[in-house]
Amino acid sequence: MLQCATLARTLTCCRSLHGHYSTLTSADVEHFQSLLGDNGALTQDLDFYNEDWLGMQKGESKLVLRPRSTEEVSDILKYCNARHLPIVPQGGNTGLVFGSTPIKDEVVLSLQRMNNITDFDSGIGAIQCQAGTVLQHIEDYAGNYDFSIPLDLGSKGSCTIGGNLSTHAGGLRIVRYGRLRGSVLGLKVVLADGTILDDMTTMRKDNTGYDIKQLFIGGEGTLGVITEASLLLPPAPKSINLVMFGCKTFTDVVNICNEAKKQLGEIIAACEYMDDTCMLSVVDNLNLPYPMEEHYPFYFIAQTFGMNPAHDQEKLEDFVEGVFAQGHCADGIIAASRDQVKKTFALRENIAVGLKPLGHNYQYDVSVPAQRMEELVEDIRARVQQWDNVEVASFGHIGDNDIHVHVIAPPGSDDVLSAIEPYIYERVTELGGSISSEHGIGSQKAAVLPINKKEPLLNTMKLLKGTLDPRGILNPNKILLAEQ
Repeated sequence: MLQCATLARTLTCCRSLHGHYSTLTSADVEHFQSLLGDNGALTQDLDFYNEDWLGMQKGESKLVLRPRSTEEVSDILKYCNARHLPIVPQGGNTGLVFGSTPIKDEVVLSLQRMNNITDFDSGIGAIQCQAGTVLQHIEDYAGNYDFSIPLDLGSKGSCTIGGNLSTHAGGLRIVRYGRLRGSVLGLKVVLADGTILDDMTTMRKDNTGYDIKQLFIGGEGTLGVITEASLLLPPAPKSINLVMFGCKTFTDVVNICNEAKKQLGEIIAACEYMDDTCMLSVVDNLNLPYPMEEHYPFYFIAQTFGMNPAHDQEKLEDFVEGVFAQGHCADGIIAASRDQVKKTFALRENIAVGLKPLGHNYQYDVSVPAQRMEELVEDIRARVQQWDNVEVASFGHIGDNDIHVHVIAPPGSDDVLSAIEPYIYERVTELGGSISSEHGIGSQKAAVLPINKKEPLLNTMKLLKGTLDPRGILNPNKILLAEQ
């Protein structure tokens, strides 16, 4: 069920590797039930934990462990390391590269019961919480104290902060707040042998040697399991505005994006784009209202956060006037209220859900220079033009060079898959981009990582893995294949 044709190597490697792991026994299950209680060690109804969100990979785990504390995670890993049992850390299981689901029958370590906010300093906006805390819950809690979160994702109602950090999730606010790692003040992490690394702090400045916590952000649970986090939250904006433009060319989208970052400056929060296939999918399949009179090949959305409504509105109106004067758009709207902002932005946030009914979605989360995005999409279209029942849709965070390309085909279209993989990864590399902009590597892209990463970098990654997890029990065959 894996998406990538080249990832047959992943399954083959896992099968050959699996022989040297221990087999889960009834004695192991009894041990964990004694440690965690019956509700903490599940052996039935495990489909949610075994299957990824897209329904494209399904593992065969026979045991799901649900600890409530860092200490219980430590006890679990210490035991698994001694027994040589492979284990897959899992948060909300909303990932898109098969990073949080078992490939075969690894034990699943679900952190969903570790969902408490443990401390909040409302003076500086420093929040401390367990890794299983849902992102939306953090935002709602912070909002009570006039703070917000630096991360916004379409899955925020179910994804967890531990998963966000482990995958170094991107999202919609990078233009404003930068990557998530910049907001992390401290972490608590459990290593493969059960060692607890306690680097929890609320201090913004700590220049005492190696910044060890950064190793685990984006590590996808392969180096250690994040169990608690301390984050610096920004003040909640008092003014939120949004403008959407309908564009006839992608060049217009790029030009508007560049102008938005220049003219909106300190209030810019998001720069997004979508093509008309994406727009039609959310309007037709999700019954969301279309905000313009006519349809256009491309759409650009700019969202602003500020503290002075009058100042922000004036800046936005000047920007919109300039875009029309320069001829970069055919139509445009300014959201007139918070409710309209929410409804209009929902068109962008729900694209992945809207595209699902169109067919089997082969998803590619990559980054290339903004001016090369259309070239990449057209190259992919050329690869699949022989099939009448295949569509290519694109959208993304153009403000930080992040593009999502969906190749939509009937299920089981192996010939289509062979035409686009590994071609897409090779083409992205030729364009100077990254084969994973924000979703991570997981098992989906592990086999093709050498296309995009040079050997000295890969060797250093292997060195870290071998040092921190010498027995290879943590999320095996994610990011790095055992044979690499």
